[in-house]
Amino acid sequence: MYTKGDNSFFIVDAHVALWDARPENQRNIHGKQFIDCFYDYHRNLSPESELWPYDEYLYQGGDRLMKDLFEDGYVDHAIFQPAHLGEFYVNGFGQTEEAWALTAQNPDKLTYNHHFDPRNGERGLDQLRADAERFGLKGVKLYTAEWHGDSRGYKLDDDWTRRYLEVCRELGITNIHVHKGPTIRPLDRDAFDVADVDHVATDFTDLNFVVEHCGLPRLEDFCWIATQEPNVHAGLAVAMPFIHSRPKYFGQIMGELLYWLGEDRIQFSSDYALWTPRWLIESFVDFQIPAELNEYPEITMDQKRKVLGLNAAKMYDIPVPAELQIADADETATGPRGADRAAADDVLVGA
Repeated sequence: MYTKGDNSFFIVDAHVALWDARPENQRNIHGKQFIDCFYDYHRNLSPESELWPYDEYLYQGGDRLMKDLFEDGYVDHAIFQPAHLGEFYVNGFGQTEEAWALTAQNPDKLTYNHHFDPRNGERGLDQLRADAERFGLKGVKLYTAEWHGDSRGYKLDDDWTRRYLEVCRELGITNIHVHKGPTIRPLDRDAFDVADVDHVATDFTDLNFVVEHCGLPRLEDFCWIATQEPNVHAGLAVAMPFIHSRPKYFGQIMGELLYWLGEDRIQFSSDYALWTPRWLIESFVDFQIPAELNEYPEITMDQKRKVLGLNAAKMYDIPVPAELQIADADETATGPRGADRAAADDVLVGA
């Protein structure tokens, strides 16, 4: 829990990872390119006081994660969102066994989501069923730009992906987290395009699609999709550190998300270990949209409470102390699918 003055916040870090990018786990040059790109994001968007040495960045381990998140970082609960990247790393990038062991030891603090790749066909479906039983999965993390043999990406509305989503539905895996944001070298930018979210969100209305990185740099495309698809949510991984390096840009991101989606469909994440949560949480609680962006209203403390933890807690049935809960609003967006929905629809009908 984080407390500032008279305000307390239940914190859910909705996107964290344990990775191993040490040279001995790099399968080829692409493994080094990938982690070097991660480190460039870290180095260029972080305050100087929060910079890690490169060697420490390659691998953190469970003890450091627990300290950075729960002892120093104010986090009450965190959710693993692992990427496999088997073409780049010998034992994968996200460390399944280490992360799962840590989750099993700390079930009150950690939730483990796993991954699947629809290009694995029927064999992958069998593995998904086994993983769901072993890990008790409530969510999965998809990396649509991941390489697989000669393939350099897939789409959510591919036939095989739809079959996997149907199995997720059968297994009760209701939260589909999808990396749709900045590219990472050597992955292809277009393979992270948000357009395919629209199709599956329409066809799988009983699944939540959490678009990690809120589609950046395609924020406008994402918002137009999410405003008409109520099961599409925004994850703030990678967007959060702009609060330091580009506060006006971050204000625009938050202003647009609140306008189009509302406060109930935005989730905080540090994207650990890209960044640590402490300074991000402190900065967000203090943050206000810059005055020159006067088209956006101020962000209220209750909106910050929802973003920092209550939204993800609701999605994952994470218990929240009664004193940290707030009343839900039925409709919180102010855009065309929000409080003025009827008026906007009248305009559209008359057009």
